[in-house]
Amino acid sequence: MSSDLLPIAVLISGGGTTLKNLIDRKSKGLLPVEFRLVVSSNPEARGLEFAKEAFIPTGLVRKKDFTDGQAHSQAMFDAIRKSGAELVVMGGYLEHLLVPADFVNRVVNIHPSLIPSFCGKGMYGLRVHQAAIDFGVKVSGCTVHYVDNQYDHGPILLQRTCDVLEGDTAESLQKRVAELECEALPEAITRIARRSRSA
Repeated sequence: MSSDLLPIAVLISGGGTTLKNLIDRKSKGLLPVEFRLVVSSNPEARGLEFAKEAFIPTGLVRKKDFTDGQAHSQAMFDAIRKSGAELVVMGGYLEHLLVPADFVNRVVNIHPSLIPSFCGKGMYGLRVHQAAIDFGVKVSGCTVHYVDNQYDHGPILLQRTCDVLEGDTAESLQKRVAELECEALPEAITRIARRSRSA
């Protein structure tokens, strides 16, 4: 592995569009990372196929298979440590994960709102955008942040914004925010990679 590349693990739960975007960026030389592992909480996740097509090792860790959150977290991070990943990227990962001490400020997530608005437990997918429209905000966007042990909480790395337009539906707003996410997450990861490699 080139010392210029940051080894990462990506956690997924569903369609894998975030993972696919990262894989595409990496293949074009636009993302200075090496994918060490993709872990899914769902055996049917489409993202597992994207990982296999890109020859990235995969794993399945389901929270319901463990007696408590601590045991689930330990199994997840044991696999991540074994892979050698230095950064964990939540790419549409929906389960709550407890971050151990050695991974504080080494787990990042992207959320489809401007945190601290429209976030927290149960706020995902179209629910986020419908809540923004119902509240009447004029600006929405996405947030990349370090993950701590609270839902959608932790130090913010960057945010991107878009207008909420008259007549917007949750679906139309989601589409525009998703376009922002495709730029914001790779940018945040690139910043982290450059900092870690220049340290």
